[in-house]
Amino acid sequence: MRVARVGPPGSERPVVVAPDGTLLDLRGLTHDIDAAFLAELGTVDTTALPRLAGDAAPRFGPPVTRPGKVVGIGLNYRDHAAEARVPLPSEPVVFLKAPTAVCGPTDDIRLLPRSVTTDYEVELGVVLGAPLTHERDTDRALGAVAGYVLAHDVSDRALQLERGGTWTKGKSADTFCPVGPWLVTPDELGDPARVRLRLTVNDVVRQDGSTGDMLFSVAELLCYVSGLMTLEPGDLVITGTPAGVAMGHPEPRPYLRHGDVVEVEGGVLGSHRSRVVDHTRSATPAAAS
Repeated sequence: MRVARVGPPGSERPVVVAPDGTLLDLRGLTHDIDAAFLAELGTVDTTALPRLAGDAAPRFGPPVTRPGKVVGIGLNYRDHAAEARVPLPSEPVVFLKAPTAVCGPTDDIRLLPRSVTTDYEVELGVVLGAPLTHERDTDRALGAVAGYVLAHDVSDRALQLERGGTWTKGKSADTFCPVGPWLVTPDELGDPARVRLRLTVNDVVRQDGSTGDMLFSVAELLCYVSGLMTLEPGDLVITGTPAGVAMGHPEPRPYLRHGDVVEVEGGVLGSHRSRVVDHTRSATPAAAS
């Protein structure tokens, strides 16, 4: 099953996305795709849902209501650690992104004032449907997953690495976490270690990798993070990025600039298309390609 939220920012409607792309109205079952709905997602009967009335091609917002927390994992691909010129971590590198960074998959990415080091990272995102605390069993950890999403971990590298403090500072600006277009339930995704992730900037391929190259699997990450903090329904864990980020290129590094168009693809997880705009611009959906 694929569930999503469509409509203007702040007024999104919950839907099921049928295999043929038809949007089915979920409002008879839930007012939103929130923690309570995600906890019951596996038992929801969608067979009698009506078609969604209105715009035939609406904006997709983030597929879940604003998460309680967004947990990021750094350096979780061997090739990315190599391009960053750092040793492979002996345990997961964990940081937080502000929930206010989350936006829709076609919303603009707004640069911070005077930023010249804004980078891109395509990632597999994991959305919790049940709480996890100090979980050690990998099967039970995967059983707590409501679904998977395609995420874009935008990062200001100077703030992340050169200005003191934690990684969170360079990763939490508004619009720095496009997510969507839909959440895919585990049965439809299949093996989370077999997802191809691809990112282009202005139609030039920058990243092309597979979750099979992750150093720590989804199940291992959920167990590890649940030992640091309780994961709750609706929380989002983004699991790292493959090689190809701007930071890994030789100078002049191809950091994002006003006017760039970033597209990310994740197979059954769907795709994003986001414009990069100066901080003075308001966030709007990117034009269709």
